Amino acid sequence: MKDKLRAVFVPIASVVIGIIVGALIMWLFRYDAVKGYEALFNGAFGKPFNIGQTLRAATPLMLTGLGFAVAYTAGFFNIGLAGQALCGWLVSVWVGLTLGDLPSFIVLPIAIVAGMVAGALWAAIAGFLKAYFDTSEVIVTIMLNYTAIYLSDYLLRNVITSRLDATPILKDNATLKMQWLSDLTNGSTLHAGIFIAVLMILVVHILMTRTTLGFELKAVGMNKFASAYAGMNAKRNIILSMVLSGALAGLGGVMNGLGEFRNIFLMNGKAPDIGFDGMAVALLGMNNPIGIFFSSILFGGLKTGGNLMPLAAKIPSEIVNVVIGCIIFFVGCSYIFRFIMEKVRSNKVSSKEGA
Repeated sequence: MKDKLRAVFVPIASVVIGIIVGALIMWLFRYDAVKGYEALFNGAFGKPFNIGQTLRAATPLMLTGLGFAVAYTAGFFNIGLAGQALCGWLVSVWVGLTLGDLPSFIVLPIAIVAGMVAGALWAAIAGFLKAYFDTSEVIVTIMLNYTAIYLSDYLLRNVITSRLDATPILKDNATLKMQWLSDLTNGSTLHAGIFIAVLMILVVHILMTRTTLGFELKAVGMNKFASAYAGMNAKRNIILSMVLSGALAGLGGVMNGLGEFRNIFLMNGKAPDIGFDGMAVALLGMNNPIGIFFSSILFGGLKTGGNLMPLAAKIPSEIVNVVIGCIIFFVGCSYIFRFIMEKVRSNKVSSKEGA
């Protein structure tokens, strides 16, 4: 019970302190912090349109966050979420364009699965090298991010199109657009991907807590030698954890390709933000699927509401990134909170013994 309370306390305390630090920075530069946060909240949740935009921004973050959490649970730090998401984005759009005017119940499943497979295969490279050559997954996945970026740009300009900087917009039969969702949120870009993301939250939660595979992945993360001694196939589980992580990240990219943008364009050397933001979401959510759901909505709100801050409060939107950075910093320093909680607990015990 104490561990559960601590798991809830750390992210909440991190968010609160991050917001306070952000307010101090605003006041330091003579901005009205109250007005700034009011604009941030209104921009994120003030109207149905803003709520729709927040949920849309949170959708891919749920999936890339889950991808990071699966790998982290197995003991690996998957820095390559951005590249894996980009692979899913590229392939899903490519399939959507290739299948043309076929019915959506044919195009969408194929495009979605193809995007997941692309992300899984890209992550499998790092998993294979880790399992059989004990290479650093951090270095390999970082390098694969750059490879994915430039490979994507090459394929876009030389294979998918004829020297164009972006593909054509997908037809409605190949997108996740749902008109009733847009109407419900007063014209936002919220799409059906939100249902897929929530479903995957539940699937991963069940996988990690109720299945033998989830137990084996946790065992590998704790000690791969002990898990091998217990009869588990450590190499297989290492590769499988990265494959699952990459598939979820690839699905996050699909949300961009078939949902938000409905095409793909030149990256120009920059990886998709959803990869690195997904890592932050997972860390804030303590790598728990339910925690990731709430932290992704928080980050979606920060990203969406931050766009209103310059207009309504004359505060640079970069302040939002400062707040996000502070939140992640304090999550990373969670041992400070644990130290404080232990001190408080020990003082209470001492006072009772003294009495």
